[in-house]
Amino acid sequence: MFGFFGKNEKKGPEERLADCLSRRDWEGLARAYYDLGVAAMDRGELDRAVLWLHRADTVYSARGDVYEKVSGKRLFHQGIADDCSRRIGELEEAPLLCNDAPAQAEERAGELNDPQLRVWGMLSLARLVRLGERLSRLPGCQVLGELGWAVDAMCASFQEPMTQEAFQRLMGVCNGLYELGDSEAFFAGGEIEVPGGAPFQVFDLNGMAALLELDGCLDSHLRLLSALSQNQEPPAAETGVITCALLPDYYVRTGAGRPEEVPQLQAELARIWSDCDFVRAGITWDQVARRVEMYKTLDILQL
Repeated sequence: MFGFFGKNEKKGPEERLADCLSRRDWEGLARAYYDLGVAAMDRGELDRAVLWLHRADTVYSARGDVYEKVSGKRLFHQGIADDCSRRIGELEEAPLLCNDAPAQAEERAGELNDPQLRVWGMLSLARLVRLGERLSRLPGCQVLGELGWAVDAMCASFQEPMTQEAFQRLMGVCNGLYELGDSEAFFAGGEIEVPGGAPFQVFDLNGMAALLELDGCLDSHLRLLSALSQNQEPPAAETGVITCALLPDYYVRTGAGRPEEVPQLQAELARIWSDCDFVRAGITWDQVARRVEMYKTLDILQL
């Protein structure tokens, strides 16, 4: 007589993903991602565990009602939030690209002064412009089409004061990225075609917290401009954006192999370290602008 309870759990997690997405069952979606992550972790597939557990965390963290449901015990349901967080914490100590690359960037950041560090991050942001333009055509993702304007405005502001109109527009982009990260358009959004490869989901930006780091980069720049205009001590530059164009979720999700072995990821790592050397070399703003323009046309999903 109780067969209707939890009948969805009889399906495998991957089947449940599609089912929950179609029914807009966000609690079920979070649990399906969690189950995929636990299974991958138990098999020792740590890159896939990171992928799925972080997706679970993003889904249930985006909505208070969903978090409440997954954080405690209910009839026929065990809370998953605490265990998911615990597992994510364990995975942060694993020798994985998603951990090693940011740590290496943080170490290299100690070799740079604040303006150099900001330019280094801005160059990584520029490499997401073309992908952002394509993703911006998906419902609710229009703000990603503003990355090109944002990086141009940031670059110009290092040389001359930003107008109030531009400041407000940049703040709007920053706020839009933050709002997108908590929206269904992100965690239940669409995908774009990739020539010669599997489709890219907007949720693939969840890897390396790319969307959050983009928001943090713009917010840091806004706080810098505000501090300078008031003769205050500027905040320290953010470093997370430096590695956000690696996009490991896409390659792990589509079975491209271990991130360390994926040619596109190797190429992006080479660009990251090349940019670090570039900003240390006594560059001019004309050189920075030329590199930004080159990166804005780059398709980072292709070799």
